[in-house]
Amino acid sequence: MIRATGHLRTALWLAELGLPALPLSRAKRPVANCPACKNGVCGDRPNMLAAGPCACPAPCHGWAAATTDVEVLASPTWARAWRYADGVAYHPGGAGYTVVDLDHTAAVDWAREILPATRTVETTRGEHWIYQGTMTSPNAVRDGVDIKSCMAYARWRGPGTGTMTALPDAVRALAVKEPAPVRQGGTVTVPALVGGGECPHRSPAYLERGIAMAEQRITGASEAIHRTVYRTFLAVLSVHGRCGCITDAHIGRLFTAAQAKGESPRHCETAWANALTKLGV
Repeated sequence: MIRATGHLRTALWLAELGLPALPLSRAKRPVANCPACKNGVCGDRPNMLAAGPCACPAPCHGWAAATTDVEVLASPTWARAWRYADGVAYHPGGAGYTVVDLDHTAAVDWAREILPATRTVETTRGEHWIYQGTMTSPNAVRDGVDIKSCMAYARWRGPGTGTMTALPDAVRALAVKEPAPVRQGGTVTVPALVGGGECPHRSPAYLERGIAMAEQRITGASEAIHRTVYRTFLAVLSVHGRCGCITDAHIGRLFTAAQAKGESPRHCETAWANALTKLGV
Protein backbone atom coordinates (compact mmCIF):
# COMPACT_ATOMS: atom_id res chain seq x y z
CA MET A 1 0.00 0.00 0.00
CA ILE A 2 1.17 3.55 -0.70
CA ARG A 3 0.74 6.52 1.56
CA ALA A 4 -2.56 8.31 0.98
CA THR A 5 -1.83 11.92 0.07
CA GLY A 6 -3.51 14.61 -2.01
CA HIS A 7 -5.84 13.31 -4.68
CA LEU A 8 -5.55 9.73 -3.46
CA ARG A 9 -6.91 10.74 -0.08
CA THR A 10 -9.89 12.31 -1.83
CA ALA A 11 -10.43 9.15 -3.89
CA LEU A 12 -10.35 6.95 -0.79
CA TRP A 13 -12.92 9.20 0.86
CA LEU A 14 -15.15 9.02 -2.22
CA ALA A 15 -14.85 5.23 -2.19
CA GLU A 16 -16.08 5.18 1.40
CA LEU A 17 -19.12 7.16 0.23
CA GLY A 18 -19.77 4.60 -2.52
CA LEU A 19 -18.52 6.75 -5.40
CA PRO A 20 -16.26 4.81 -7.82
CA ALA A 21 -13.19 7.02 -8.20
CA LEU A 22 -10.31 7.34 -10.68
CA PRO A 23 -7.37 9.70 -11.22
CA LEU A 24 -7.38 12.41 -13.87
CA SER A 25 -4.20 13.25 -15.74
CA ARG A 26 -2.78 16.74 -16.07
CA ALA A 27 -4.84 17.09 -19.24
CA LYS A 28 -7.85 16.63 -16.92
CA ARG A 29 -8.70 13.39 -18.70
CA PRO A 30 -8.59 9.75 -17.52
CA VAL A 31 -5.25 7.96 -17.63
CA ALA A 32 -4.41 6.81 -21.16
CA ASN A 33 -4.23 3.11 -22.00
CA CYS A 34 -1.00 1.44 -20.98
CA PRO A 35 1.08 -0.20 -23.78
CA ALA A 36 -0.51 -3.59 -23.09
CA CYS A 37 -4.02 -2.14 -23.58
CA LYS A 38 -3.34 0.49 -26.24
CA ASN A 39 -5.64 0.38 -29.27
CA GLY A 40 -7.69 -2.44 -27.79
CA VAL A 41 -4.82 -4.98 -27.79
CA CYS A 42 -6.09 -6.29 -24.45
CA GLY A 43 -9.46 -7.04 -25.98
CA ASP A 44 -11.33 -4.66 -23.67
CA ARG A 45 -12.21 -1.19 -24.86
CA PRO A 46 -15.03 -0.14 -22.54
CA ASN A 47 -15.02 3.44 -23.76
CA MET A 48 -15.57 2.11 -27.29
CA LEU A 49 -18.35 -0.29 -26.26
CA ALA A 50 -16.40 -3.31 -27.50
CA ALA A 51 -16.38 -6.77 -25.97
CA GLY A 52 -13.73 -8.64 -24.06
CA PRO A 53 -12.43 -8.90 -20.50
CA CYS A 54 -9.26 -7.17 -19.35
CA ALA A 55 -7.19 -8.11 -16.32
CA CYS A 56 -4.97 -5.02 -16.49
CA PRO A 57 -4.45 -3.70 -12.94
CA ALA A 58 -3.63 -0.16 -14.15
CA PRO A 59 -6.19 2.70 -14.10
CA CYS A 60 -6.12 2.96 -17.88
CA HIS A 61 -9.71 2.35 -18.96
CA GLY A 62 -11.40 5.65 -18.30
CA TRP A 63 -14.74 5.49 -16.51
CA ALA A 64 -14.51 1.66 -16.44
CA ALA A 65 -11.41 1.88 -14.22
CA ALA A 66 -13.31 3.77 -11.51
CA THR A 67 -13.58 1.71 -8.35
CA THR A 68 -14.61 1.78 -4.70
CA ASP A 69 -12.00 -0.86 -3.83
CA VAL A 70 -9.56 0.97 -1.55
CA GLU A 71 -6.95 -1.77 -2.03
CA VAL A 72 -6.94 -1.06 -5.76
CA LEU A 73 -7.00 2.73 -5.38
CA ALA A 74 -4.02 2.66 -3.01
CA SER A 75 -2.10 -0.10 -4.78
CA PRO A 76 1.47 0.40 -6.05
CA THR A 77 0.17 -0.10 -9.60
CA TRP A 78 -1.88 3.08 -9.32
CA ALA A 79 0.86 5.04 -7.51
CA ARG A 80 2.31 6.71 -10.62
CA ALA A 81 -1.14 7.83 -11.77
CA TRP A 82 -1.81 9.49 -8.42
CA ARG A 83 1.66 11.03 -8.36
CA TYR A 84 0.98 12.90 -11.59
CA ALA A 85 -2.77 13.33 -11.20
CA ASP A 86 -4.33 16.74 -11.72
CA GLY A 87 -7.63 15.81 -10.15
CA VAL A 88 -10.08 13.10 -9.17
CA ALA A 89 -13.11 11.93 -11.12
CA TYR A 90 -15.92 9.54 -10.34
CA HIS A 91 -18.37 7.36 -12.27
CA PRO A 92 -21.82 8.82 -11.49
CA GLY A 93 -23.73 5.89 -12.99
CA GLY A 94 -21.74 3.45 -10.88
CA ALA A 95 -23.02 5.20 -7.77
CA GLY A 96 -26.59 5.51 -9.03
CA TYR A 97 -26.35 9.21 -9.93
CA THR A 98 -26.74 11.47 -12.95
CA VAL A 99 -24.82 14.73 -13.30
CA VAL A 100 -26.22 17.51 -15.47
CA ASP A 101 -23.09 19.45 -16.43
CA LEU A 102 -23.96 23.11 -17.02
CA ASP A 103 -21.02 24.73 -18.74
CA HIS A 104 -21.88 28.44 -18.63
CA THR A 105 -24.16 31.01 -17.05
CA ALA A 106 -26.89 30.74 -19.69
CA ALA A 107 -27.08 26.97 -19.16
CA VAL A 108 -27.38 27.47 -15.40
CA ASP A 109 -30.18 30.00 -15.92
CA TRP A 110 -31.98 27.50 -18.14
CA ALA A 111 -31.68 24.75 -15.51
CA ARG A 112 -33.02 26.99 -12.77
CA GLU A 113 -36.07 27.73 -14.90
CA ILE A 114 -36.75 24.22 -16.23
CA LEU A 115 -35.31 21.56 -13.89
CA PRO A 116 -36.31 20.70 -10.31
CA ALA A 117 -33.87 21.78 -7.64
CA THR A 118 -31.33 19.23 -6.44
CA ARG A 119 -27.80 19.06 -5.06
CA THR A 120 -25.65 21.66 -6.82
CA VAL A 121 -21.87 21.84 -7.17
CA GLU A 122 -20.06 24.93 -8.46
CA THR A 123 -17.53 24.38 -11.27
CA THR A 124 -15.00 26.71 -12.85
CA ARG A 125 -17.49 27.90 -15.49
CA GLY A 126 -20.91 26.74 -14.32
CA GLU A 127 -22.50 24.10 -12.12
CA HIS A 128 -23.10 20.37 -11.75
CA TRP A 129 -26.66 19.39 -10.84
CA ILE A 130 -26.70 15.90 -9.32
CA TYR A 131 -29.79 13.69 -9.31
CA GLN A 132 -30.54 10.27 -7.84
CA GLY A 133 -30.99 7.81 -10.72
CA THR A 134 -29.11 6.72 -13.83
CA MET A 135 -29.48 7.07 -17.58
CA THR A 136 -27.39 7.22 -20.75
CA SER A 137 -24.74 9.94 -21.03
CA PRO A 138 -25.22 12.08 -24.14
CA ASN A 139 -23.14 15.21 -24.63
CA ALA A 140 -24.33 18.54 -25.98
CA VAL A 141 -28.03 17.86 -25.41
CA ARG A 142 -28.39 21.64 -25.68
CA ASP A 143 -25.98 24.56 -25.64
CA GLY A 144 -23.62 24.14 -22.70
CA VAL A 145 -25.38 21.07 -21.26
CA ASP A 146 -23.89 17.58 -21.03
CA ILE A 147 -25.23 14.57 -19.14
CA LYS A 148 -22.84 12.32 -17.24
CA SER A 149 -24.21 9.11 -15.77
CA CYS A 150 -23.67 5.55 -17.04
CA MET A 151 -20.40 4.92 -18.89
CA ALA A 152 -19.10 8.44 -18.21
CA TYR A 153 -17.02 10.28 -15.63
CA ALA A 154 -17.43 13.60 -13.83
CA ARG A 155 -14.67 15.61 -12.20
CA TRP A 156 -15.03 15.81 -8.42
CA ARG A 157 -15.62 19.42 -7.45
CA GLY A 158 -16.79 18.87 -3.89
CA PRO A 159 -19.94 17.66 -2.15
CA GLY A 160 -22.02 20.66 -3.16
CA THR A 161 -25.10 22.04 -1.44
CA GLY A 162 -28.78 21.22 -1.35
CA THR A 163 -30.77 17.99 -1.13
CA MET A 164 -30.41 15.46 -3.94
CA THR A 165 -33.71 14.67 -5.64
CA ALA A 166 -34.90 11.98 -8.04
CA LEU A 167 -33.85 12.13 -11.67
CA PRO A 168 -36.72 13.95 -13.42
CA ASP A 169 -38.31 13.12 -16.75
CA ALA A 170 -37.18 16.53 -17.99
CA VAL A 171 -33.56 15.34 -17.85
CA ARG A 172 -34.30 11.91 -19.35
CA ALA A 173 -36.10 13.65 -22.21
CA LEU A 174 -32.92 15.52 -23.12
CA ALA A 175 -31.39 12.22 -24.26
CA VAL A 176 -34.19 11.57 -26.75
CA LYS A 177 -33.24 12.89 -30.16
CA GLU A 178 -35.92 14.32 -32.36
CA PRO A 179 -36.19 12.76 -35.83
CA ALA A 180 -34.25 14.62 -38.48
CA PRO A 181 -36.51 16.65 -40.76
CA VAL A 182 -37.23 15.05 -44.12
CA ARG A 183 -36.01 17.01 -47.10
CA GLN A 184 -38.52 17.81 -49.77
CA GLY A 185 -38.49 15.01 -52.29
CA GLY A 186 -36.19 12.85 -50.14
CA THR A 187 -36.72 9.47 -48.52
CA VAL A 188 -36.04 8.16 -45.05
CA THR A 189 -34.38 4.80 -44.52
CA VAL A 190 -35.55 3.06 -41.34
CA PRO A 191 -33.50 0.14 -39.93
CA ALA A 192 -35.32 -3.13 -40.47
CA LEU A 193 -37.13 -4.46 -37.41
CA VAL A 194 -36.29 -7.91 -36.13
CA GLY A 195 -38.61 -10.26 -38.02
CA GLY A 196 -39.05 -7.77 -40.85
CA GLY A 197 -42.59 -6.71 -39.89
CA GLU A 198 -44.27 -3.87 -38.07
CA CYS A 199 -43.40 -3.10 -34.49
CA PRO A 200 -45.16 -5.85 -32.47
CA HIS A 201 -45.31 -3.78 -29.31
CA ARG A 202 -48.64 -2.08 -29.89
CA SER A 203 -49.79 -3.61 -26.63
CA PRO A 204 -47.72 -2.66 -23.56
CA ALA A 205 -48.34 -6.18 -22.28
CA TYR A 206 -46.06 -7.64 -24.97
CA LEU A 207 -43.03 -5.65 -23.83
CA GLU A 208 -43.91 -6.06 -20.15
CA ARG A 209 -44.06 -9.83 -20.53
CA GLY A 210 -40.67 -9.86 -22.26
CA ILE A 211 -39.00 -7.78 -19.55
CA ALA A 212 -40.60 -9.87 -16.79
CA MET A 213 -39.39 -13.08 -18.42
CA ALA A 214 -35.89 -11.64 -18.70
CA GLU A 215 -35.90 -10.67 -15.01
CA GLN A 216 -37.05 -14.18 -14.13
CA ARG A 217 -34.34 -15.77 -16.25
CA ILE A 218 -31.62 -13.75 -14.51
CA THR A 219 -33.10 -14.27 -11.04
CA GLY A 220 -33.39 -18.02 -11.58
CA ALA A 221 -29.80 -18.51 -12.73
CA SER A 222 -27.80 -20.71 -10.37
CA GLU A 223 -24.48 -20.65 -12.25
CA ALA A 224 -22.69 -18.86 -15.09
CA ILE A 225 -24.24 -15.58 -13.98
CA HIS A 226 -22.08 -13.41 -16.29
CA ARG A 227 -23.03 -15.48 -19.31
CA THR A 228 -26.71 -15.60 -18.36
CA VAL A 229 -26.91 -11.84 -17.90
CA TYR A 230 -25.20 -11.17 -21.23
CA ARG A 231 -27.35 -13.66 -23.14
CA THR A 232 -30.51 -12.32 -21.52
CA PHE A 233 -29.60 -8.75 -22.48
CA LEU A 234 -28.85 -10.00 -25.98
CA ALA A 235 -32.22 -11.75 -26.20
CA VAL A 236 -34.13 -8.67 -25.05
CA LEU A 237 -32.33 -6.38 -27.48
CA SER A 238 -32.72 -8.79 -30.37
CA VAL A 239 -36.49 -8.41 -30.07
CA HIS A 240 -36.98 -4.94 -28.65
CA GLY A 241 -33.73 -3.10 -29.43
CA ARG A 242 -34.63 -1.55 -32.77
CA CYS A 243 -38.14 -0.34 -32.06
CA GLY A 244 -37.42 2.35 -29.50
CA CYS A 245 -39.70 0.59 -27.01
CA ILE A 246 -37.12 0.01 -24.25
CA THR A 247 -36.94 2.81 -21.70
CA ASP A 248 -34.40 3.56 -18.98
CA ALA A 249 -36.91 2.12 -16.52
CA HIS A 250 -36.85 -1.23 -18.34
CA ILE A 251 -33.04 -1.22 -18.42
CA GLY A 252 -33.01 -0.36 -14.73
CA ARG A 253 -35.17 -3.39 -13.94
CA LEU A 254 -32.80 -5.71 -15.80
CA PHE A 255 -29.74 -4.18 -14.13
CA THR A 256 -31.38 -4.48 -10.71
CA ALA A 257 -32.07 -8.18 -11.29
CA ALA A 258 -28.47 -8.73 -12.40
CA GLN A 259 -27.01 -6.84 -9.42
CA ALA A 260 -29.18 -8.88 -7.07
CA LYS A 261 -27.28 -11.93 -8.40
CA GLY A 262 -23.94 -10.30 -7.60
CA GLU A 263 -23.17 -8.44 -10.82
CA SER A 264 -21.54 -5.04 -10.40
CA PRO A 265 -22.91 -1.92 -12.13
CA ARG A 266 -19.84 -2.00 -14.37
CA HIS A 267 -20.51 -5.60 -15.42
CA CYS A 268 -24.11 -4.73 -16.21
CA GLU A 269 -23.12 -1.73 -18.32
CA THR A 270 -20.43 -3.69 -20.14
CA ALA A 271 -22.77 -6.63 -20.86
CA TRP A 272 -25.45 -4.26 -22.17
CA ALA A 273 -22.92 -2.41 -24.35
CA ASN A 274 -21.53 -5.69 -25.67
CA ALA A 275 -25.04 -6.87 -26.59
CA LEU A 276 -25.71 -3.59 -28.40
CA THR A 277 -22.44 -3.93 -30.31
CA LYS A 278 -23.12 -7.58 -31.15
CA LEU A 279 -26.47 -6.67 -32.69
CA GLY A 280 -25.31 -3.42 -34.26
CA VAL A 281 -28.10 -1.54 -32.52
